[in-house]
Amino acid sequence: MPDMPDLLDSADSSRRDHTLDLPDGRSSMSFVEENKTRIAAPYARPAEDAPLLLFERVSKWYGPVIGLNQVTLELRSGITGLVGANGAGKSTLLRLATGQLRPDLGSVHVRGQDAWTVAAKRLVGYCPEVDSFYEEMSGRSFVECMARLCGYAKQEARRRTEAALELVQMEDRADRRLRGYSKGMRQRIKIAQALIHDPELLVLDEPLSGIDPVGRAELVGLFLRLAEQGKCLLASSHELDELEKLTDHVAIMAHGRIAAVGTLTQIRDLLDDHPLSIRIDADRPRDLGGALLAMPDVVGIELTDGGPIIVRAKNPRRFFKEFNGLVLDEGYDVRCLETLDDSAHAILGYLLGGNREA
Repeated sequence: MPDMPDLLDSADSSRRDHTLDLPDGRSSMSFVEENKTRIAAPYARPAEDAPLLLFERVSKWYGPVIGLNQVTLELRSGITGLVGANGAGKSTLLRLATGQLRPDLGSVHVRGQDAWTVAAKRLVGYCPEVDSFYEEMSGRSFVECMARLCGYAKQEARRRTEAALELVQMEDRADRRLRGYSKGMRQRIKIAQALIHDPELLVLDEPLSGIDPVGRAELVGLFLRLAEQGKCLLASSHELDELEKLTDHVAIMAHGRIAAVGTLTQIRDLLDDHPLSIRIDADRPRDLGGALLAMPDVVGIELTDGGPIIVRAKNPRRFFKEFNGLVLDEGYDVRCLETLDDSAHAILGYLLGGNREA
């Protein structure tokens, strides 16, 4: 994969800029020199040890409706999935992270810079869920236009465009007009424009939507490589199964708050009071079923005719410890042991009181 260029380029030497005279007789260049510390401050490089994205007790209202309620979230390099029911606050959080909205309370920082500032926005790439293209443009022209809007000279914009198109594997289809693109092709172009300035933070709203299985595997591979380079990716998705292939680190939103953050296993461990379903395929299933019912953490068993046992148990860690002891003491031949709901769908359902819509 080719290296993306550095974010900050040198000035275009081919430009013929003229020095302006100020009313007091000073040249504009002397004024800039005298005030360069103040002028440069908003564009100073952020502290390397600062979190790539930091929400501190952030709230946002839309009139009488609260979109985000006292959210605190810290992200560094790697991929974090953002999941939650419709209306949970995911879109508001993404817009605050990308500097499209300002919080009513609290603060949002990107590498220590206020997310609303230009300095922070230079560090952020954004792939929105909704398409907003100039449909008569080709994919290549659109991405190059975005590069020019970032301030790059024509030659540099073209170089970055080709690198971004290659990353999303669109270089051989980029000359077709956008109006004729499939949903998956349009999605790739949106990701390409988000990468054009080599951002440290990549915010992806439904990045795998409308892409065929082969394309999804390719983009998942790209996102994983970007994470390995130290970038921070925040991906919101309704495709929980695909999100689990991308990352096991999730932030689950409910009612404008962050309900849980961590790996799926860590979050599941916090839900010990909710029964976990386990499929057990072993010899002597009826004897095993009777022994399992005697365990204090088992709340139910489903027996099939000669097939696996489905067990529902609370406190998974304690259950598995006791189950291991039972198997060793009684000599059961366990051929398969599988948890059935240790997934983002199940965790989200538990946190939202049984509503698994994402």
